[in-house]
Amino acid sequence: MIDPSVLAEIPTPALVLNGPVVQRNLQRLANYASEHNLKVRPHTKTHKSLLLAQMQLESGAKGLTVAKWGEAEVMAEVCDDLLLAYPALDRWRASHLAGLAQRVTLHVAVDSTAVVDALAEGAREAGSTIGILLDLDVGMGRTGVQSPQAALQLAQHVERTPGVYLNGLLCYPGHIWSMGDEQVAALQMVSHKLQETVDLWSQSGLEASIISGGSTPTAYQSHQIPQLTEIRPGTYIFNDMNTVRGGFCTLEDCAAAILCTVVSNAVPGQIVLDAGTKTLTSDRCIPAPDSGHGLIVEYPDAIISKLSEEHGQVDVRQCERIPQLGERVTVIPNHICPCINLQTSVWWIDKENTVTPIAIDARGKIV
Repeated sequence: MIDPSVLAEIPTPALVLNGPVVQRNLQRLANYASEHNLKVRPHTKTHKSLLLAQMQLESGAKGLTVAKWGEAEVMAEVCDDLLLAYPALDRWRASHLAGLAQRVTLHVAVDSTAVVDALAEGAREAGSTIGILLDLDVGMGRTGVQSPQAALQLAQHVERTPGVYLNGLLCYPGHIWSMGDEQVAALQMVSHKLQETVDLWSQSGLEASIISGGSTPTAYQSHQIPQLTEIRPGTYIFNDMNTVRGGFCTLEDCAAAILCTVVSNAVPGQIVLDAGTKTLTSDRCIPAPDSGHGLIVEYPDAIISKLSEEHGQVDVRQCERIPQLGERVTVIPNHICPCINLQTSVWWIDKENTVTPIAIDARGKIV
């Protein structure tokens, strides 16, 4: 439990991390992965912090996942085994990734020959090699080849192309938001598609030594996909109202919160917080889109109904007790990942209630 007195001097709005809860979340996933013989390659887009990445590695992570070259360049300071789970198509990006591959083991997810060719050209010019994971769409409908047959054709193209080498498959079951055992049928469909692809590759003399999957909502059901060798959850380190309202954790598992101040109560039935879209982002809660822009922990009946850049308008008409002008409250945001990217630093509070600022090292690294 964080002592409220240690927060009194922190200027708001401020993103605060509960250190013991972070450590508990890391250990829980490490224990699960060990029990099911899975490796963990957490997605650092959630925290963008070298310190937190180092904690993940110390808890047993085999490597790190990133979304963009800029994140990879930062995370290479603490890890020499990186996966870029994003199609790096343009020449500039491919060239910089090839340079990074000179000093770390680098895998990149691809779903087209154009991406393969761009990466391969960059690698040949840099004198490096880049590992390729074929992105297979298992239901999200965002990226990924659409069939095992298409995955085979692309894998064969990788095999023929100097500068890159085939390492396996990547999938993202981000469309699965049902709870616990209710995920089994959907995860079995993922499993069947992966197995069909693996079998097709095997018949053609190809091997998938890495099969990378996972998301935070499906993390603790990953054993339902026996083909997986590793999982890449990101949000699990902090959790947020998406994972709470989805039933994947409790409020006690939320390690990140926004400390806010009530700055206005002039409009009847409403208070205003000093946190708008530049702090909380405009993301709605996926499992409960009408629940507002996050949860005010001290006033759960209040609804953060509207955000502008610097203002959070809160409907307090259903509250038995109304927040007072100048009062500080804590908000669990709907989606923590973009909230982190809006911060240059956050406040880490350890078990001794010591407050330490932590830099968000990869903030704004969107290239």
